[in-house]
Parts: sequence; structure tokens; C-alpha cells
Amino acid sequence: MRILRGVISASRPVSWVNTAFPFGLAYLLSGGGLDWLFWVGVFFFLIPYNIALYGINDVFDYESDILNPRKGGIEGAVLPREMHAPLLWASVLTTVPFLIVLYAAGTWTSAVWLSVSAFALVAYSAPYLRFKERPVLDSATSSAHFTTPAIIGASILGGGVNGYFWFAVGAFFLWGMASHALGAVQDVKADREGGLSSIATAFGARLTTRLAASAYLGATLLLFALPSPAWIVGIAALGYVANTLRFWNITDGTCEDVNRAWRVFLWLNYLVGAIVSITLAWVLL
Repeated sequence: MRILRGVISASRPVSWVNTAFPFGLAYLLSGGGLDWLFWVGVFFFLIPYNIALYGINDVFDYESDILNPRKGGIEGAVLPREMHAPLLWASVLTTVPFLIVLYAAGTWTSAVWLSVSAFALVAYSAPYLRFKERPVLDSATSSAHFTTPAIIGASILGGGVNGYFWFAVGAFFLWGMASHALGAVQDVKADREGGLSSIATAFGARLTTRLAASAYLGATLLLFALPSPAWIVGIAALGYVANTLRFWNITDGTCEDVNRAWRVFLWLNYLVGAIVSITLAWVLL
């Protein structure tokens, strides 16, 4: 039970919906129903995927995480070293069976995107690759963690998607990059003390925050380019812009203040997600 509790806490349960929802939504919009493949994919991107995503990250970021005051709670567990091996085993044992099923049941297109997703999951934190320490690539890879489940969900049945889908994916990708950059700002001090690089350590807290606000705005404008009633979601997305703009003049010395924006971001996801769900239900039903 101790190992199970540790694995679950490391997987960031508050963020599970951010990867499961895109798959499920795209699957339904591409013509799928509430069949076995829907539930397998949703469950995979809900729990096993996040165990691997955050578990691998926590193991190889341990040295910097123990210096980071915000770690150890809702924003990431700091597990003792003796938990690292069980966490890596859990990452493998919970993901591989689902990957096999999704490869077997899907199309060539979904298989390519599933491979991209799995590679990005490992490459972000694993030694030697460490995409998370390559400025800009770190934000792009992090965003791929959230956008690739949607593309997999849309392509796994082989049905076509229209151009508007890629507008939506583009908005989601910009949202993901902005969110990663905003999260990195609050860790500028801890990352530099731990010898880690990120988009925020490279560009500084102020410029990175302004880039994040711009990316959120770009995502919102793409939403407004979608057919009605996507404008409802676009208005909701302005909340991310407003939340980030509060720290327009942040400095490296006060970077940890951005944690206030990050906590708002975590719960804003649920509000905006609810608005997206209600809007889509209105359109489809």
C-alpha cells in the first residue's frame, strides 16, 4: 500500500484529466462511441500515462526537487530514493500492456502518433535525452504530452478530421507551451541551484512570463477562428491570459510569486474543461 500510495501521488492526480479528456473528446468527435476502445484509451491516458510521465520525471529530477519548496504536495511528490525503482517499474508495467492494445487496435497514423507520444514521455526527463533541459524544446515536448492524446483519439479509428480540428490542436499546443513556460518561471531559482536549464532559466522570468501570456492569447485567437459556439470557449480561455498578465513585470528574484498564478491555473483547467464539455454537449445533442 505504501508503494501504491507513492506511485499515485507521483502521478499528479489533479492533472489526470488534462491527458484523458483530449483523447476521449477527439475519439467521440471522430465518430467513435462509448465502446471498449474508448474506455481503454481514456483509462490509459488517465492513470498509466501519468504514472510514467511524472514518475520518470520525479526520479531523474530528484536532486533539484528536494531543493524546491513547492514540491511534496499537490504539485509533485518527492519520494525517497528507495521508491525510485518501484516507480520506474510501475511506469513500465502499467503502460506497456496498454500501448500494445492501442497499437494493435489502431491505424498506421495513430501508431505513429502513439510512438511520438511515448518517445516524448521518456525523452522529456530521461538521462542523455533530457528534453526538459533544452530551452523551447522543453515547452514543445511538454505540450506534446497533452496534444498527442487528442491526435491519437482522432486517428485511431481511421476516420478523417477536418481543418478545424487542426486549428483546435494548434490552440491546444500553444496552451500547452504557455502552461509549461509559466510553470517553469516559478522554478527559476530552484532549477539554477540544481544546475538545471529550462526556457525560464534561459530567457529569464519576465520574458518567459510575457511569452506565456502571448502564447495563451494566440491560443485564444485560434479558438475564435473556429465555428460558433467556439467563441464561448475562447472567452473562457481569456482567463489564462488574465491570470498570467498579473505577473507581467515579474523578476528572477521574485519568480516564486508566480506560484500563485500556477495554483489558479490548476483549478482554472477544471472550469474551462467544464465549459468545453457543456459547449460540446450543446452542439452534439
